[in-house]
Amino acid sequence: MTKTTPEQNKALVLEAFDTLFNKRDYEAAAHFWSASYIQHSAHIEPGRDGLFDLIRSSPDTLRYEHQLILAEGDYVIVYGRFRGNGQPAAWVAADVVRMEGGRLAEHWDVLQDEATEVESKSGRPMFGDRFPG
Repeated sequence: MTKTTPEQNKALVLEAFDTLFNKRDYEAAAHFWSASYIQHSAHIEPGRDGLFDLIRSSPDTLRYEHQLILAEGDYVIVYGRFRGNGQPAAWVAADVVRMEGGRLAEHWDVLQDEATEVESKSGRPMFGDRFPG
């Protein structure tokens, strides 16, 4: 079994997310996600197929961008935004991924609609340094 470092895991997760969410290259994405992938998200059907089917059914405008990524051992947390999701607001997400053998093996997430400047009680954007346009 392949053992990867936290830095390698971060690079793998970013490449995997770009391959699936932005490029929509399902064949290439299958190399990043374990065939026995465990999905904990309430809005996604089980396994790798559940995730891939969700993306297949999403608008072509869907794009993922990350702002922050952290890793410790086999766990990676990536903070990012899903724009063009067909909803009134983009989703800001904290995705937690457990890596195993150089592949994404398990996933949890926390999703929230991105607040506008009017909606933000703090007066600060949730993602990046400006509010959504």
